[in-house]
Amino acid sequence: MQQEPQAKVRATIYLPSAVLDEARDAAVHLAGYPARLTLTQLAENAFRAELRRLKALYNNGQDFPHRDGELRGGRPIAA
Repeated sequence: MQQEPQAKVRATIYLPSAVLDEARDAAVHLAGYPARLTLTQLAENAFRAELRRLKALYNNGQDFPHRDGELRGGRPIAA
């Protein structure tokens, strides 16, 4: 069974310029055959890998509970 492609949404995030430059370099270098990588694919792959790691480490491998509202900007919440 084939999964339906999910709609993509725009997100604004702030990254260190060196990290973004390196990611852009990789995307350009790997844009052709065989990888055909885009910056969006690189970011999605990185998010998915880190989410798997965080779920395993902090939530017994389970999905995190759905949030009640949107994220707020500012300093991280101290536990």
